Amino acid sequence: MVRPFKQQRDAHRTPPKPSPIEVDADGIEQTLPTQRLHKLLALAGLGSRRDMEELIASGRVTINGETAKTGAGVTPYDVVRLDSRILKLPFEAELPQVLIYHKPEGEIVSQDDPEGRATVFDKLPRIKQGKWIAIGRLDINTSGLLIFTNSGDLANRFMHPRYEVEREYAVRVFGELTEEQMSMLTQGIELEDGPASFDRIIAQGGEGANHWYQVTIREGRNREVRRLFEAFQLPVSRLMRVRFGPVNLPPRVKRGAMLKLEQKQVVELLEWAGLPVPKAPLKQLSQREKDKATSVFVPKVRKQRRSVLDKAPRGPSDANVSHARTELSRGAEAKKSVSRKPVNRRIRQTTDLTAPHMQKKSDRNRGRG
Repeated sequence: MVRPFKQQRDAHRTPPKPSPIEVDADGIEQTLPTQRLHKLLALAGLGSRRDMEELIASGRVTINGETAKTGAGVTPYDVVRLDSRILKLPFEAELPQVLIYHKPEGEIVSQDDPEGRATVFDKLPRIKQGKWIAIGRLDINTSGLLIFTNSGDLANRFMHPRYEVEREYAVRVFGELTEEQMSMLTQGIELEDGPASFDRIIAQGGEGANHWYQVTIREGRNREVRRLFEAFQLPVSRLMRVRFGPVNLPPRVKRGAMLKLEQKQVVELLEWAGLPVPKAPLKQLSQREKDKATSVFVPKVRKQRRSVLDKAPRGPSDANVSHARTELSRGAEAKKSVSRKPVNRRIRQTTDLTAPHMQKKSDRNRGRG
C-alpha cells in the first residue's frame, strides 16, 4: 500500500504573529500590556539593561521574524529570537534570590578591576535569572556583611539615600574617645564632603591601647566611618559591618563563607521594602533541598563567563583561520606520532666483549708490544 506523501515543514519558518488580545471572564476583549524588551532580556540573565540595548541595536534580536528596535515592547505571544535561537522571557515576576556573604579583608566589591585584584564577584554562584547586585560597598580593608540579590528594586530600597537604611559597624581604634568626643560624633562634625554623624555610638571596651565601639550610621559615603574617627586622630585598625537594615550577619557565617536566604526570609524582606510579592506559590523543596538551602558554604573562585555581546557569530575569515589552525595542529600531532615509533636496537652485552675474535685481536696487540 502506497502511503500519501507528507510535505516537510520548514524548521526555520517564523510562526505567524498572534493577536495580543485576550478575553476575560465577562467576554470582554482586552489588549495585553507590553513590556520593554531590553528589560526582559536583562531579567533573563543575558546582561545588564545597557548591554541589552546595545545587543538590540546590533540587529541580532528579532521579534516575530523582524529585527527588533531599541525600546521595543513585547507580549507573551511574541516570538523573540537571539541569533535564530528562541528565548524564554520572564514575563511573570519571580521571587528574587538573596545571598549573605561574610567578606574578608583583601577583596574589592567591583566586577572589573584593572589591577587584577581579588573581587567578591569571582566567588558568586551562577544565576539563571538576572545578575548579582551588591547591596552596599565595602572597601578592601573592611570586612563583614555584604548582601547580594538579583532584584534591582530591592537593592535600590537598601541603598538609595532617601530611605536612610541603618548600617551598623564594629570598630576597633587605636586610642579611646572621651565622653565629649562621643557626644560630638552623634551631633555631627564637618568633613571634607559635608557634615556627618553617627546615630548611635556605644563603647564596647578593649585591651591596652585598642578600644572597640559599636556605631550606627544611615549613610554610605566613601570611608565615612574611618574619617569620623580620624577627625579625632584615632586611626581605625579594624572595621566590620554587622548589620544592614533588617539583615544581621549570622554568627555561624564565618569569614569567607556564604549563606542563601530561605524563601520565607526573602518574602519578609520584600514586605519590609514595600515591594510586591510574586503571586506564584512558593516552591516546594525536598528535605535535601531545604538542608542545602540553609547550610553555610565557602564559595570557590570561578572563571568569568563571556558576555552575550562577545558571542557574536564569527565571520568567514575567522572561521578559515580557526580551520587552518586546527589542520596545522593535527599535522603536528601526526608527525609526533610517526617520530615516536619504537626503534629495535640491540643492547650491548658483556658477553660481546669476550668474543673469540676480540680475544685474538688482543693477543696480537700484546705480541707487538
